[in-house]
Amino acid sequence: MSESRNGPQAALLVLADGEVFEGEAIGAAPADGVATGEVVFNTVLSGYQEVITDPSYAGQIITFTVSHLGNYGVNDEDHESRRPFCRGVVVRDLARRRSNWRATGDLDGLLQDHRVPGIAGL
Repeated sequence: MSESRNGPQAALLVLADGEVFEGEAIGAAPADGVATGEVVFNTVLSGYQEVITDPSYAGQIITFTVSHLGNYGVNDEDHESRRPFCRGVVVRDLARRRSNWRATGDLDGLLQDHRVPGIAGL
C-alpha cells in the first residue's frame, strides 16, 4: 500500500467527462503525480498477474471488475511478458495477505516494483 506517516494515501480517478472517484493509492506513485491512459475493464476472476503483464494492455488503465483481488499473490513464473505494460490498475478491494505456496510476492509489491500506480476502493 502506498502509505504516508498518517496512513493510506488518497488517490483520484478522473474520467474524461469530469467524473471523479476517490479511493486509496496502491502500487507506485505516478510520475509527476498523474497517470494517464485509456480506462478499460477486465472480468477475470483469477489471472490478474497475467493481465497486468500482458503487452496488449500497453498504455491502458485496467479496471478489474472482480470485487477482491490479490489473494493468491504473484510469482515470476506467471508473467506474460518481462514487465507490466499497463499505465495503471483499478481494484475494488486489494487483498492485504496472500495465500499460495507458489507466491513470491504480493500484487501491491509487483505494482511498486514496476512503477505502476493503482487505486483501490472503487
